[in-house]
Amino acid sequence: MKIGLFGYGKMGKMIEEIAQDRGHSIVAKIDDPSQDVDYVSMDVAIDFSTPEAAFENITKCFKNNVPVISGTTGWLDKYSDAIKICEDNKSAFIYASNFSLGVNIFFELNKQLAKMMAGLAQYNVSMEEIHHTQKLDAPSGTAITLAEGIIENTAYENWKLDESDNKTISIKSIREGMVPGTHSIAYASSVDTIEIKHEAHNREGFALGAVIASEWIQGKTGVFSMKDVLNLS
Repeated sequence: MKIGLFGYGKMGKMIEEIAQDRGHSIVAKIDDPSQDVDYVSMDVAIDFSTPEAAFENITKCFKNNVPVISGTTGWLDKYSDAIKICEDNKSAFIYASNFSLGVNIFFELNKQLAKMMAGLAQYNVSMEEIHHTQKLDAPSGTAITLAEGIIENTAYENWKLDESDNKTISIKSIREGMVPGTHSIAYASSVDTIEIKHEAHNREGFALGAVIASEWIQGKTGVFSMKDVLNLS
């Protein structure tokens, strides 16, 4: 498989290493929107660029019949526009706030637990996420996805940083050291606490998931998610 990388920072370099270990080749490394791009050489594009560049990167790939795997955050106000362009060009697309296989299983576990807890008003939910000090946005995209999974399946209506009420999920964001990413969700009552947690040991899992998604999407048309890649019903 021939991969074009859009964004060649730490994640791009890690994806390159893992892809080559799995027998794939990197045919383009695009780190500047003004660079010329040889779309014909690509079987798939993996986008971990910037919020400013992502929409243009992704939609140009669709228009050139290149499927896209994207983990770039901060551009999702244009997500529906990107989907329309993907469908109009009969291309293929997977976006995920986190490509880690374990995290995507955790997303589904979170939804199932939320469904089980929905009728138990004595439990209050809260979330905590810990990341390295170089991650400036808070909460993380992964934490927001987890909060949305709870909101979809309970009476909670929104989330806020360090604030809670019976309709609001409190998210605590901690930035320390070189922590790759830890997310925990707790349902606490006066008598006990139920907690689930995912802890990344390094960032390789994020890159591996993106490469696996790019392998899976070959020959497909449409808009998919990591739930499809992992066959999670």
